[in-house]
Amino acid sequence: MSPSRPKCSVFIATSLDGFISRADGRIDWLEAANATVTAGEDCGYAAFFATVDALVMGRGTFETAIAFPTWPYGARRVFILSRTLSQLPGNTPATVSLSAEPPTELVERLYADGYRHLYVDGGRTIQSFLSAGLIDEFTITVIPVLLGAGRPLFGPLWADVQLELVGSRAYPFGFVQNRYKVRSDT
Repeated sequence: MSPSRPKCSVFIATSLDGFISRADGRIDWLEAANATVTAGEDCGYAAFFATVDALVMGRGTFETAIAFPTWPYGARRVFILSRTLSQLPGNTPATVSLSAEPPTELVERLYADGYRHLYVDGGRTIQSFLSAGLIDEFTITVIPVLLGAGRPLFGPLWADVQLELVGSRAYPFGFVQNRYKVRSDT
């Protein structure tokens, strides 16, 4: 990570075969899996979330999140990347703003505005940040289900991306969480 930009982290769940949602964007399989989680267990999400200054997500992830009964990000700043949205829906919290900037420009602007740790969410957004060399770490929780098809977490890459395993944890309800740092020596 460059000292002149915020740290960019991913915290996400995938099916065992690497999908983050069904082809139509539904995450019913993840909601069903979450129902098996021990009460009070969040798989480290609250501790991770407490370290981030802001979230950056794509339009599709935003549309999923805004449909939840309660906005899941509280008062945390959220930046929605979209080239197709010209305005946000009326029920959008005031902490959410829209950007059509490429990832590198957005990250530079957010750093200049004082942000030091960004949570990057959404398949295409994660892929674009990874392609721009902006992702510093991944926390990937693998859910024990095979979907067979859907939206993959990763897409085509320009070259191999070398990762260093920082930690791994198996939960009694079947989830396996791996945390990786993107190696900067590649």
